[in-house]
Parts: sequence; structure tokens; C-alpha cells
Amino acid sequence: MGLISLLWGVLALVWMILALIPFFGWGNWFLIPFAAVGAVIGALGILFTHPTKRGRAWTGLLLNAVVVVVGIVRLSLGGGII
Repeated sequence: MGLISLLWGVLALVWMILALIPFFGWGNWFLIPFAAVGAVIGALGILFTHPTKRGRAWTGLLLNAVVVVVGIVRLSLGGGII
């Protein structure tokens, strides 16, 4: 589950970079729930993985959390549309 969360986070990060371009800010409306699902997968990976093998799950969780925060900030700066 950690690898899935990490790959999900990388995909969300690429999507976030595209959504930072002006007039593509509407992509954040879809990006935030997408990254939130990746964060949940990462949290489940942390919960069900042996303590010595939780690195990928933690990385995926943090990456998805950063994407959610940046997406929310971008939406608030652009008024939710731009």
C-alpha cells in the first residue's frame, strides 16, 4: 500500500504542477479529492505495514498532504476558478 500511495502522490504532484498554470486552476477542484484518497491509502499503509517497512507509506502520505495543502492555497488565491 505504501508503493501505491507513493505513486499516487507522484501523479498528484505532476497534476498539481499543471494546475499551477494560470487558467488551469480549476484542476485543483479534482486534484484535492484525488490526493486525499492517496493520503488515506498512505495512512492505511502505515496502519497495516510492519514498523520497519513504513517508509514508502509515510512518504506517500506526506506527499499527498503537501499536494492537498498547496491545492487549497492555490484555490484560495485564485478565487476558486482561475
